Amino acid sequence: MKRTPPAPPPPRVVIVGGGLAGLATAATLVGRGLRITLLESRPRLGGRAGSFTDPVTGELVDNCQHVSMVCCTNLADFCRRVGIDGLFRREPAITFLAPDGRTSTLRAGLGPAPFHLGLSFLRSKHLRWGDKLRVAYGLARLALDRDAGRRAEGTFADWLIRHRQTVRTMNLFWGPVLVSALNERLDLMDVGLARQVFVDGFLMNRRGFQMEIPAAPLGELYGAPLEAWLRARGVEVRLTTGVRSIDPDPEDASAVGGVTLRNGEALDADFVVATVPFDRVGGLLDPAIRALVPALEGLKGMESSPITGVHLWFDRPVCPLDHVVAPGRLLHWVFNHSALQGRGSEAGGQYLQVVISAAYDLVGMDKGAIRDAVLADLAEMWPVAREAKLLRWWVVTEHGATFAARPGVAALRPPQRTPVDGLFLAGDWTDTGWPATMEGAVRSGYLASQGVLEDLGSPERLVRPDLPPDRLARFLLGSPEPSEKDFTPDFEECADDPAGGPGPA
Repeated sequence: MKRTPPAPPPPRVVIVGGGLAGLATAATLVGRGLRITLLESRPRLGGRAGSFTDPVTGELVDNCQHVSMVCCTNLADFCRRVGIDGLFRREPAITFLAPDGRTSTLRAGLGPAPFHLGLSFLRSKHLRWGDKLRVAYGLARLALDRDAGRRAEGTFADWLIRHRQTVRTMNLFWGPVLVSALNERLDLMDVGLARQVFVDGFLMNRRGFQMEIPAAPLGELYGAPLEAWLRARGVEVRLTTGVRSIDPDPEDASAVGGVTLRNGEALDADFVVATVPFDRVGGLLDPAIRALVPALEGLKGMESSPITGVHLWFDRPVCPLDHVVAPGRLLHWVFNHSALQGRGSEAGGQYLQVVISAAYDLVGMDKGAIRDAVLADLAEMWPVAREAKLLRWWVVTEHGATFAARPGVAALRPPQRTPVDGLFLAGDWTDTGWPATMEGAVRSGYLASQGVLEDLGSPERLVRPDLPPDRLARFLLGSPEPSEKDFTPDFEECADDPAGGPGPA
C-alpha cells in the first residue's frame, strides 16, 4: 500500500512592521489558511499610532494625537474588522478659537453638500466679511478645478496668492485646516493634496468632515488588543524583533525568499510585505532585490515632516472645550483628554494634549522652551491657565511623523506590488491616492493583501469605496476620482522612470 505523501505546508507571509499598514495587512489575511508572521522591532504594536508608558504613573501616553474622519472609510472598516470601532467618539463640529478670544463652530446645517457648512461658515467670528468672501471664492475655484495639482504651479501658498487669498485668510482659515491635515506648511504644500482635503473631506458629503477621536490611548486601540486579536487567529506576532534584510530566493533571484533577523535567524517566506518607513525600506532589501525595484529610487527625493505633541497635566480645569483649533498661534489644536477619554481629571485636574504640526522650527529646540511657549499660548487663550499648577508634562517630537506633502510627491510614491515575485510594500508613503494618514496606511495594507491573494489565485477586493458624494455635490463638482490606484502597474514603464511613473495626488 502506497503511503500518501504529506501535504505541502500552507504559504507563509512575513509582514515586516507592526504599524497600521502591517496590522491592516495581517487583519485581512487571517482565516485564509496562510501562515502569517508579523515582525515588529518595538515592544508594542501600533507604530507611529502608538503610546508609551509614563515611567512615573504607569499610564499610557500617546506619541501624538491621532484623529480620523468619517470620510476615512478603510480605517473605519479595519476598526470594525478587529473590534475596536466602539473606541472612537464622533464629533459633529469643529470649534475655532480666534486670537481675540471669540469662538466659532463649523458644523453641518440643513443644506445639502457642498453647501452644508455654509451657514456656520458665514457665522464664524474669527473671519471678517471680506475674509469670508475671499475664502468662498478660493474654495469655489479649488473645488471646480479638477486638474489643480497636476500642473506645475508651485506650492499651495502660491496657488492661494494667485486666487486672491491674503496672509490673514491663510493664517485664520486655510492654514488651520490644512497644516493639521497634511502636516505641512502652506508654502511647501502640494496643491493636489490640499484640494483633496477640502473637496473629499469637507465638500462632497455632509458627514465627511466629522472627526472620529479615539476615546482611549492609542496603545489600547492598536497595541495589546490588536496583538491578542491576531494571536487568537493564528498569527505569529514577534515583538522586539528587528529585521536585518529581506532576501531573495536562493534558486530564483527575481523572487523573494524570506528575511534575516538582526539576531541572525533566517525565516523562509513565500510572501514578504515590507511596511517600514520610506527611509528604511531600501536599506532592508538585499542588493539583488533592490536592483529589481527601480521605483524605490524616487524615495530618495521624499522628505519627512515632524509633529510635536505636548502633554500637560494641570491641577484644575484650564480648557472649557473638548477640542479646539487655535489659528494664529504656535499650537494648532488642543484636545481635552479629561473630557474625551476621562483621564487626568482626578482630584479636579485636567489633562490636555496639544498638537503642533509641521513643527520644523521646534526640531532641536529645548523641550522646556517648547513647554513654556505652549503654556504662554494657553494663558492667552484661557487666563485661568496662569493660576493653574502644572503637575507634570511631556514633549514628544516625531521627526519622521509623515512624508512631506511637497509638490510632485505623488510621482515619488511607489506602488504596493514590486517587480520581485512575492515582495510587496505597504505604508502611508506608498501610492494610495491619500495623504500620509491612518486611512492611507490602512489602504496600503489592504492593497498589499489584495496582491497576495491575487498571486494565490484567490483575488478579492478589500479596499472599501470612498464615502459617496451627495447628489448635489456630484452634480456641481463631478464624481470624485477613485483614490485606489491601478494595482498592477506596467513595470517596464516604471523602469524608464526612476520615480515610478507619474500619478495624480
